[in-house]
Amino acid sequence: MSSTYKSKALGVAIEDITLSFGMTPVLKSVNLTIEPGEFFTFLGPSGSGKSTLLRLIAGFGPAPSSGRVLIGDRDVTHLAPWDRNVGLVFQNYALWPHMTVRKNVAFGLEEHKVPAQEIRERVDAALDLVGLLDLAQRRPSQLSGGQQQRVALARTVVVEPQVLLLDEPLSNLDANLRVQMRREIHDLQRKLGLTTIFVTHDQEEANTVSDRMAVLDDGVIQQVGSPMSLYDEPVNRFVASFLGTANLVDGRVEKTEDGTHFLANDAIRIPVAVAELQPGAHAVALFRPQSLLIREADAPAAQSSARLEGKVVHREFLGSLIRYAVAVGDHTLLVDDSHQTGRECFDMQERVSLHLDRAQVRVLPG
Repeated sequence: MSSTYKSKALGVAIEDITLSFGMTPVLKSVNLTIEPGEFFTFLGPSGSGKSTLLRLIAGFGPAPSSGRVLIGDRDVTHLAPWDRNVGLVFQNYALWPHMTVRKNVAFGLEEHKVPAQEIRERVDAALDLVGLLDLAQRRPSQLSGGQQQRVALARTVVVEPQVLLLDEPLSNLDANLRVQMRREIHDLQRKLGLTTIFVTHDQEEANTVSDRMAVLDDGVIQQVGSPMSLYDEPVNRFVASFLGTANLVDGRVEKTEDGTHFLANDAIRIPVAVAELQPGAHAVALFRPQSLLIREADAPAAQSSARLEGKVVHREFLGSLIRYAVAVGDHTLLVDDSHQTGRECFDMQERVSLHLDRAQVRVLPG
């Protein structure tokens, strides 16, 4: 189907969108540009507004109280869903149980009065694309969850939308199947070159498929960027803690006689580069568990590293790594240590030293 796919990928622009349900604001002055052919993800916790924003692009639900939605150069803010040329895959797939796979996929084309021969060719191509051509005569109840997901995708792409919208399409699948299906969705998007917008609360899903993503919270876009840039350079505490596990230490900037800045808080003093912050300013030091090295209590500090002392208060075996919780003063820091067969672990209540390269510390305004 990739060679016959006719629709040109278009970009999507969200311009100053505000939307409320009754007196409750749901989206607050949202501005966003999605490039043609991009795999873009809306990521956020439940209630953040991500699904509402997706459905707004699709044309479902109430119109925004202000702002507009553009697909390409066309303002679609007040158009009906069927006039927008977008395809939406629902969380529950929404397949007709009494129809065969073939009839489910052909349904949209039949509604648009496409000639019968063209319907057969396009349905065959769509089912072949998702690996279900041999199951065309089965009904949804005779398929696995992953196969039903593929039918929903085939039904959506067969009408050749200019934008593909995916509303948490993997949430009903078990863990192993989710991994397989997200790869298949990503491969499908690359084959077709479709502009795709994906909604999820699962950061691992977002990281593995997205060119870029927007992190939402409370109806506001907190940050937009590539998965790696958002993980490494979050702009605030919410993004830092939502994307992966983070150690966040509150404190104040101090300056020593040699000009080195520190973030100081009780037992924790970390050398950091904070030229843009004035001494005495409140700040937050961010560093990931894998950025800390855990060593014996008397291990000397490595060059350019901060050395902290603490006590192991919790330990979890996670297969490829061991996660320690180490009490340092009044704080508990998480440390991820690579697991090696035969290597001994640190014991509960054992005194240890932690070593942190200053290059791995990001300082956020307090």
